[in-house]
Amino acid sequence: MQVRVLGCSGAIAKDCRTTSFLIDTDLLVDAGTGVGDLTLDEMAGIDDVVLTHCHLDHIAALPLMLDAVGGRRTRSLRVHALRATIEALRAHVFNNVIWPDFESIPSPEAPFVSFHDIAVGQVLQLGTAAPKRIEVLPAVHTVPACGFAVSRAEGGANWVFTGDTERNTPFWDRLNALDVAMLVIETAFSNREQALAERSLHLSPRALADELAHIDPGKQFPIYITHTKPAETEEIMWQIEHLAGHQVAGLAQRDIRWLKANGVLTF
Repeated sequence: MQVRVLGCSGAIAKDCRTTSFLIDTDLLVDAGTGVGDLTLDEMAGIDDVVLTHCHLDHIAALPLMLDAVGGRRTRSLRVHALRATIEALRAHVFNNVIWPDFESIPSPEAPFVSFHDIAVGQVLQLGTAAPKRIEVLPAVHTVPACGFAVSRAEGGANWVFTGDTERNTPFWDRLNALDVAMLVIETAFSNREQALAERSLHLSPRALADELAHIDPGKQFPIYITHTKPAETEEIMWQIEHLAGHQVAGLAQRDIRWLKANGVLTF
């Protein structure tokens, strides 16, 4: 299975694109600005989108992608999200004010997009050419949110994505029961902005260390840092390396890596 990192930044700047991952060729995890680097054929080849939450950096490209390739598709793009996320999209994006209501265009019987409720703990089976198992994981954020664990439908190790989250014990309880190939976890703010991170329910390097300490000692897998704010990326990276070098629990002896846009992860 292949994960193409379209965007992994917490905001935009030159060469910084917001969260979006293309798994194989047909499953999109979040729809941030990185989707804009796909060709029309690549966008048209996506059958399913799973969204962690409704914040703009995770959904910005969804309405634009539908406008770009809706007419080229033979069936609706299926968007899977928490009920609150779907309600937010309908009320604030696809409302015929900010953007057309693509649930009824070109017709209610054959719309460009269809929305499908998901819930934490649910397991989805998506994909046709390369079927995938997607488990919905808990997240703690300022709006209802979730993460995902993705594996081959027939079983195997999981690509795990926290989504946007702060401290989240139930997530680690479930992760420790999974076969994990790699973990992608957010660290949006530096320790200098720890108060802002806590207020906005994001992680800072100190909070990241506390969270990673929940991983069972016997589990080893690469841990990729994502969602850093462009103005603080270098500071965040230095602080994580500094804490790991001082053997801080949670970071010591862990394989910490930096997620980069245009990268490809395989498992």
